[in-house]
Amino acid sequence: MRAMLLAGGMSTRLYPLTKQVPKPLVPVAGEPNSGHLMRYLKSYGIEEVAINVFYLAERIVEAFGTGSRYGVKLEYLHEAALTGSAGAVKQMEHFLSDGTFVTVYCDAITDVKLDELIAFHRERKSLATIALLEAEEVDQFGVVVLDDEGRVQGFQEKPKRGEERSRLVNTGIYIFEPEIFQYIPPERFYDFGNDVFPQLLAAGVPFHGLHMRGAYWTDIGTLGEFRRGTEDVLAGRIRFPGARATGVDPSARVAASARIEGLVRVGERVEIGENVVIEGPSVIGDDVKIGDGAEVRRSILFDGVSVGKESKVTDSIIGLRYRIGDDEWIQDAVMSYEPIIV
Repeated sequence: MRAMLLAGGMSTRLYPLTKQVPKPLVPVAGEPNSGHLMRYLKSYGIEEVAINVFYLAERIVEAFGTGSRYGVKLEYLHEAALTGSAGAVKQMEHFLSDGTFVTVYCDAITDVKLDELIAFHRERKSLATIALLEAEEVDQFGVVVLDDEGRVQGFQEKPKRGEERSRLVNTGIYIFEPEIFQYIPPERFYDFGNDVFPQLLAAGVPFHGLHMRGAYWTDIGTLGEFRRGTEDVLAGRIRFPGARATGVDPSARVAASARIEGLVRVGERVEIGENVVIEGPSVIGDDVKIGDGAEVRRSILFDGVSVGKESKVTDSIIGLRYRIGDDEWIQDAVMSYEPIIV
């Protein structure tokens, strides 16, 4: 079986962080979330994975290469212009048309049991199947209405509170049969939610959803959900196959007087000075330098960040290679440079 990671969007809701870091490389607990998803797919025996790239595409290819680091073989779709979720899948018809395939959005953190979803899909002889989860508040999600057999009856997009017909929300994890390509026109911007799924309903083809009880899922497409998802990973509420959630990498140099408290992940080649305090939940990316007497509390530092002596960073996200001077105080902030594209 093959899969596709849908990764072509600009992820504007994570600005300014994603002006430097393309969507597939947004780090969760020290590694690109798309890398976590590749390992997730590999854990279900899916080793051939396509990914569409657009913004800062060369950086994505440089980071992921062949995909071997994550146990998969990657096939790239270089999009000259964005064509939507279904439009991107249509362009990979040659890669995906051999049989049942999976698509996952690259900003999902999840442990949905794909084997159960695929088995349900095949039992129902479905053309398309959506993984669903129940949410208390659904006004920020796409809501799916099912019948007693799990067949999709309708959708509501971000319904007002009290008007929802269901509490089952669309996770963006889909199982398809190759016949789905008949419903996606070539060389057009086309979306699954807005364009393809209404066609399936109108055509009356087998189209199902499955409530994945007990699974974890969040969409890290907003700064709030990015922080929440990261903290859930650190706390072990969601576990990534083959990845380290917390602890200090052996290559890090940590002064004896430094204190690391709570749920903290410290990356590779990090330098932590004398009398530094790091309080979790926090993530310290690779190649970060934290000067003597500095404090980092409940914050996420991307790779290459430098924190000056006696500075304090609290409840903040610090973007790629950002430099904080000595004696600075940063609180409840998101700091990032504009990208330099070379």
